[in-house]
Amino acid sequence: MLISEYASRLESLLDLSKFQDFSNNGMQIGGEDRELKRAAFAVDASLDSIEKSALEKADILVVHHGLFWGEPIMITGSHYRRVKAAIDSGLFLFAAHLPLDAHPFLGNNAQIALRLGMKSFDPFANFRGNWIGFKGRLPFPMTLEEVGALLGYSPVLSIALKNHDRKIESVAIVSGSGGSDLEEAIREGVDLFITGEFHHDKFHIAKEGKIDVLAFGHYQSETFGVKALQRWSEKELNIDTVFIDSETGL
Repeated sequence: MLISEYASRLESLLDLSKFQDFSNNGMQIGGEDRELKRAAFAVDASLDSIEKSALEKADILVVHHGLFWGEPIMITGSHYRRVKAAIDSGLFLFAAHLPLDAHPFLGNNAQIALRLGMKSFDPFANFRGNWIGFKGRLPFPMTLEEVGALLGYSPVLSIALKNHDRKIESVAIVSGSGGSDLEEAIREGVDLFITGEFHHDKFHIAKEGKIDVLAFGHYQSETFGVKALQRWSEKELNIDTVFIDSETGL
């Protein structure tokens, strides 16, 4: 399979064209087309993940957070170093932001729901005409600590707000920086709002809304989708893959 053919499969699978995104989704860096022998996957197109992908002899790096976001950006400083490292190593770069949050099976939010054992879930958090997150019921009531343990919650890196004593039965999920959807979760009457990071100005809204919150890390919450896409590439397309872990602690 050529790299361009693989990129086309990803574009179709994730339905990139239907999203009005901040990210310039799709192939962001690409040179002369060639056979795809190995694909790397990472959350961020950082210099670290690019250099590690090159060391792993990957032909393409597939990320959630790419290098180009809507408006033109000067190729200077750290941006220059990242672009140069990719080009010098012949590494193609493919980005999928909101489409990889929203995918009904491979997306970050669907994968979080599946990790929690949820058998079914409904769309939640509409952004520019597309549903990004999911809401639904847990397979059985759980404590906040039990939910956190399933998702890899670390008190050092993330936060948990417990605003009632009953066990959690219903959740709403928006990976990454999903704090803007907190009030919708309160209106929906769910017990727990799960996201990646949670800002100071939302604390009292959560407390007054009597909703529990688990913010288990922006990075951690968005490893789910790229890892699912990695597994799909291995199983469905028989592609050799590697996951590049560049943990931010945030």
